[in-house]
Amino acid sequence: MPTIIVGLDGSPQSLAAADWAAREARQREASLRLVHAWEPQPHAYVPLAGSFTPAAIEEEHEWAGQMLREAESRLAKSHAGLRITTVQTAGPPAAVLLTAAEDADLLVLGSRGLGGVAGFLVGSVALAAVARSRRPVVLVRAGEHAADEHLPDGTGAASTDTPYRDVVLGLDLENPGEVVIRFAFEAAQRRAADLRVLHGWSPPPSHGYGAAFDSGPDAEPAEQVRHRLAEVLQPWRDKFPDVQVHEQAVVGSAGRHLVHASRDAALVVVGRRNRRALGGHIGPVTHAALQHASAPVAVVPHD
Repeated sequence: MPTIIVGLDGSPQSLAAADWAAREARQREASLRLVHAWEPQPHAYVPLAGSFTPAAIEEEHEWAGQMLREAESRLAKSHAGLRITTVQTAGPPAAVLLTAAEDADLLVLGSRGLGGVAGFLVGSVALAAVARSRRPVVLVRAGEHAADEHLPDGTGAASTDTPYRDVVLGLDLENPGEVVIRFAFEAAQRRAADLRVLHGWSPPPSHGYGAAFDSGPDAEPAEQVRHRLAEVLQPWRDKFPDVQVHEQAVVGSAGRHLVHASRDAALVVVGRRNRRALGGHIGPVTHAALQHASAPVAVVPHD
């Protein structure tokens, strides 16, 4: 059975991530595993003894167990029939989560929202996981609710009974990554949602910003980009005929356009190239989406 891993630390953002992951697990017919990684905290250290006190470590262990049980119980009530397991492990959180995700289909983590401003405040653990994971990682901000993924109803009120908002894919035509495209199409198919594909590009120096979309000779580079985008997507349209695709070749930073599109999206999907020589590396487009998108962001690694 497919498995989705959630990093849980009791914070509002991790609880929102668990809720999102539970909904995703139901869609995928997958099991859900709640993982808590903990390290002895400074307050548990006794200088004279030169070690962490067993009592403090046991207290941390008991708190984590209770937190996991409460989260499991809450999710089981909301998602009857969903298989949920819990694990708590001592060790560096990023390393523990990456190890747990090695045999999973998806790793889901929480990130703090920026107060009243839409977007994320991505912590060190989440960034490390995104940069190093060999599995797709989804970041969910605090305050994310199921209705946020859906269009409002006829009165403008939030609802989970309306169709899903679009899935948005940021596509790099030079390194499109088949696993990234497949992830986005499958996400849209599971939600019966439209797929909006954005590719950002810069016109040659001899072409002005506006001229790139004019008719005549100046329009040639833009036409080539649109043709290439359609060419890359056509095989996937054939594989997923039920997914309605809207493609856009936009001038300027793809990150900026993705952030704007995320305001009306159920999910934003971006790729991350595996660059072993550089270690953990997150490109500028992915970084922009992680820091500023207002919808959950899936980062899919690819070679």
